Amino acid sequence: MGKCLQDKVVAVTGAFGNLGMAVAQAAAARGAQVALVVRAPAAGAPRLPAALAGALVLGGVDLAVFDSARAAMEAVASRFGGLDALVNVAGGFRWETLEGGDLATWDFLYHMNLRTAATASKAALPHLLSRGAGRIVNIGAGSAVRAQAGMGAYAASKAGVARLTEALSEEVKDRGITVNAVLPSIIDTPQNRVDMPDADFSRWVPPEAIADVIMFLLSERARAVTGALIPVCGRS
Repeated sequence: MGKCLQDKVVAVTGAFGNLGMAVAQAAAARGAQVALVVRAPAAGAPRLPAALAGALVLGGVDLAVFDSARAAMEAVASRFGGLDALVNVAGGFRWETLEGGDLATWDFLYHMNLRTAATASKAALPHLLSRGAGRIVNIGAGSAVRAQAGMGAYAASKAGVARLTEALSEEVKDRGITVNAVLPSIIDTPQNRVDMPDADFSRWVPPEAIADVIMFLLSERARAVTGALIPVCGRS
């Protein structure tokens, strides 16, 4: 796999989740210095794999609050001497119809999926710009392109992530920063297997496969790619 991120500083939000952990491990394996930015208290962190022994764990970070996100990015830059990339994995999902659901879910998923990405990106920008180059990768969703019943609130928030990606990429493209998003379909996680026990899991996308695409977007090989919304759908 090589060391395409050797000595780069990569912050991963939502890093204790299945995808976040896969991204963090993939970045570390490619030589990056990794910061794990999470909402949970650092004291409650899961046991980290050996590959992340040198990672910085920042717990108790509310990414929907700008001051909290800014303090986290400043801590990353202080620990490692700067910041080269941000991967916005933090987010969540709820299946709920409009008729039978709660309108508060729309606000909840907006804050969890879109506001966290916007806030973390805004907090990271001064550090990325000071490097003269940098990467932001957001996690969108395939359902943001075409939503099914019960997916309205989730798809709307992820559609917002797509528009954030496009707009921010235009905003910073002349200053050395690329901004892209991956759009997974169903991710093969233990929780999804519990929720959909009759599904063909082999058709889903492993977190490691999504992480591989993200690693490309973080690398120098993707220097000409910005504003892209890349489906990562496996066979689903």
